[in-house]
Amino acid sequence: MTDDRDPEATLEEWKDSMQADHEAAIRNPDPNDDHRIESVVQASVRIGFAYEEGDLVESSRERVDPPEPELFSCICGVRGMTREEATAHMAAMQ
Repeated sequence: MTDDRDPEATLEEWKDSMQADHEAAIRNPDPNDDHRIESVVQASVRIGFAYEEGDLVESSRERVDPPEPELFSCICGVRGMTREEATAHMAAMQ
């Protein structure tokens, strides 16, 4: 038995289907679910060192402001939203 399906076309169909499902979940949130937007940003710290008596010793510590989050998720399960999509998701609950 041979499979004559084009793998690239199958992948594109799958991606289109997943994108449509994602957009539907953003625009039509389940009113019975809890909704709260979350995002994760990695905090950065810049640490300076000095060489003293043969050892590296911490000489300074400065927290670097984290960047604005790029992707957001909702506790209802919708993940990977842009800021605009997250805003639309929450507005749809109004």
